[in-house]
Amino acid sequence: MSHTSPAFTHTCFSQSQDMIKEEHEVSMLGPPQTSTAVTSTVVNIHNETTVPDHVVWSLFNTLFMNWFCLGFIAFAYSVKSRDRKMVGDVIGAQAFASIAKCLNISALTIQLLVVLAVIILVIVIFTAARTRLLI
Repeated sequence: MSHTSPAFTHTCFSQSQDMIKEEHEVSMLGPPQTSTAVTSTVVNIHNETTVPDHVVWSLFNTLFMNWFCLGFIAFAYSVKSRDRKMVGDVIGAQAFASIAKCLNISALTIQLLVVLAVIILVIVIFTAARTRLLI
């Protein structure tokens, strides 16, 4: 037979009610407030700045459109830009890449003008020859 006294039952019941009340109060109040200073950690993430070095474009201009050696000079500046980028000098790499880009654009423009002039010249010669044969 189990024999429990009413005082013991009342004490256990009141202790469990007190614990529930305390847990409820803690959850209502939120996390404990401390008087110590709050510390935070800041992580700086450096994004990689990509600098196009235009090596492939310069190599193409060197091999196929090398008017006034602009393609070769652009290739030299592209290699310098890539070297600066490998060393970590982003500003120097951007400067050399900008020069290489301008030289590549110049070489491409000159080549396009030459090709366009050749096409126009061939059309003029064929139309002149055709009109001469018809006369």
